[in-house]
Amino acid sequence: MSSRWIPIESNPEVMNKFVAGLGVESEYAFCDVFGFDPELLAMVPQPVLATLLLFPCTTNQDAAKRAQIAKLQAEGYVPHPTAFFLRQTIGNACGTIGIIHALANNVDKINIGEGSLKSFLTRTAGLSPEERGQALEQSDAITAGHQAAAQDGQSAAPAADEEVLLHFICFTRVDGRLLEFDGTKPFPIDHGATSEATLLEDSVRVAQQFMAVDPDNLNFTLVALALRQDE
Repeated sequence: MSSRWIPIESNPEVMNKFVAGLGVESEYAFCDVFGFDPELLAMVPQPVLATLLLFPCTTNQDAAKRAQIAKLQAEGYVPHPTAFFLRQTIGNACGTIGIIHALANNVDKINIGEGSLKSFLTRTAGLSPEERGQALEQSDAITAGHQAAAQDGQSAAPAADEEVLLHFICFTRVDGRLLEFDGTKPFPIDHGATSEATLLEDSVRVAQQFMAVDPDNLNFTLVALALRQDE
């Protein structure tokens, strides 16, 4: 990674403030998923457009990722041709990158406004995932928004150069497929068919696969980008 940011918390309030600062004007907002039991999933407002999974960076997760990529490449996997995907070139930027993936792949449902996010998406529309990652490094507005959000959490923000062993990824629906967007992987991962009605449950199914890799680790959280509820 050529540079490092201060990481943001898995905190819907922080995320929603950051998104608003990007110029997004939407009836959708991030909210907590308090557990994976059916009664807890039923508490999440519908429809859900995307989810963000925060999971621990462990040797088991790294080995599983490398095995997954090798298998897909050996099978001739063809990534989705039009999904918006950017590679992570900035340390600790995975939270912001996950949010961008959630929003950029739902521009038909979300009013992204006229701010820095729209400018970034317009500027990077024809670029490769690697070039988009480099463009994010050069976006002063998004960088400033991220750094402000990183200071807004409930816990003290770590230093930018501190090793943070947690990682965000995004799940969202593109053309009826559940895609995983992880900026440290070379392409989005297709996890099968999904629908607006089942996206949350389908995301949980894949999240549980990550949890099974480290069954004794409790450092997993999920937030959903869902229809905003009246306060």
